[in-house]
Amino acid sequence: MPADTDPGRRPGASPEVLRGERLVAPSAERNKEPILAVLRRVLPRQGAVLEIASGTGQHVAHFARALPDLQWWPSDPDVTMHSSIAAWIAHEGLTNVQPPVALDVGTAPWPIERADAVVCINMIHIAPWQATLDLMRGAGRVLPPDGVLVLYGPYRRGGEHTAPSNAAFDAQLRRSDPQWGVRDLEAVADAAKAHRLALEEIVPMPANNFVLVLRKQ
Repeated sequence: MPADTDPGRRPGASPEVLRGERLVAPSAERNKEPILAVLRRVLPRQGAVLEIASGTGQHVAHFARALPDLQWWPSDPDVTMHSSIAAWIAHEGLTNVQPPVALDVGTAPWPIERADAVVCINMIHIAPWQATLDLMRGAGRVLPPDGVLVLYGPYRRGGEHTAPSNAAFDAQLRRSDPQWGVRDLEAVADAAKAHRLALEEIVPMPANNFVLVLRKQ
């Protein structure tokens, strides 16, 4: 099965279904519950969670409804996605989600100065490698000691793809933009170490993806 990674309105993503102003990325519908199962274990019981690259807003709405004691901060550099994020928040009647903000990981300082956790789903393979470095630097800055960074997506391990479908997906990404591609898990962990983020857990997920849990030292 190919990596379940279409994040929203981005090149190569599956078409969204429109529900009023709410956009629906099919992969988000499929993967939101498996990701939530990990978040229930690793996020703090209370505090602020910053989501990077919120896309359509499906994930943050699903997570915030399931984890009401956390305050959620959705963000996306593409401001055209903000209306969909806001529509999902309104549709669910959520009071623990802030309005979406425009956040580019490469721009410092981030508009959110502190968060107890950062969640980033399906971003680093559809961005230049510099975006991963910027994400680690920013997360290291906003997270307190013992704060957690949660990543989801496809990864190579030991320099090898974990499934033929991921190799095909990687080739597709690189045809779209030579700076994109499925990243080496070890390289991501090394980039995190430079900002005192230690790889704590690797969770295999459906559709040849992984969740990486990184803890601020």
